Amino acid sequence: MAMVSASAASATSFIAFFLLLLLGTSTGQEQIPNSDVDLLEFPLNLEFLEAEFFSFAAYGTGLDSMAPNLTMGGPPPVGGRRANLSPLVRDIIAQFALQEFGHLRAIQNTVRGFPRPLLNISAESFAIVINDAFGQRLQPPFDPYANDINYLIASYIIPYVGLTGYVGANPNLQSTTAKSLVAGLLGVESGQDAVIRTLLYERALLKVVPYPFTVAEFTNRISNLRNKLGKEGVKDEGLIVERGQGAEGRVSGNVLAADQDSLSYARTPQEVLRIVYGSGKENVAGGFYPRGGNGRIARSFLPAT
Repeated sequence: MAMVSASAASATSFIAFFLLLLLGTSTGQEQIPNSDVDLLEFPLNLEFLEAEFFSFAAYGTGLDSMAPNLTMGGPPPVGGRRANLSPLVRDIIAQFALQEFGHLRAIQNTVRGFPRPLLNISAESFAIVINDAFGQRLQPPFDPYANDINYLIASYIIPYVGLTGYVGANPNLQSTTAKSLVAGLLGVESGQDAVIRTLLYERALLKVVPYPFTVAEFTNRISNLRNKLGKEGVKDEGLIVERGQGAEGRVSGNVLAADQDSLSYARTPQEVLRIVYGSGKENVAGGFYPRGGNGRIARSFLPAT
């Protein structure tokens, strides 16, 4: 009888162990589908951009000095420099930079990833975006590194696009590992966007010297440009909107961008690429990515080289 019980217990243990392996919970190493791998790798393009832009502005140097192992051998960015920031804003941006280092590491620890793409974070690159947003060439050219307001406006251009990309990716993820990672990334990216928008909202009615436009006008123009480039309707809103577009249709203040139910907008990888390339086309590189993004998704849209 004891032998039968031992055999039964052994069989039960084997079945339990097999099920744990099948479910991927015994070792914590869940099998991530290839589709999830692609969706987790794609945001590295935006995370590299944010990491370099924040790091150069706060510290005067980027990943090559601060965390070279995260670059995976990709080329250094073009045009980054230390920004003329107040102690408070510099402190916030420094924190953002270090957070982006963590995001890169978290993604690379989950999937293989790819080398940092060539990035153009020069003042000229941002000036082109602003000129496109206003439909005219501003004089003097917009300089994102000149002061707090300019830098915050430039920061308004980037993180929100990544945020909407995470929201768009989430419903298409299959594995628990991928969903958990994206939830964690989205939480902090949303927080960064909220901080940037709040700092700008506090200054919404101030003129952006030497231009005749207010901070709110800059954000509205940038959001309209991103909607135009994305080509999928309104998924972007500035700091001050028509009352009907505000939360519950009752306010014109718009410290957070969201739909009629105050839910975050979602964008596909194609939409993201159209915006960050500045071309309105996912197959035409440019803007912040002179040679295009890296990874299977981004490279699949570009002509074979």
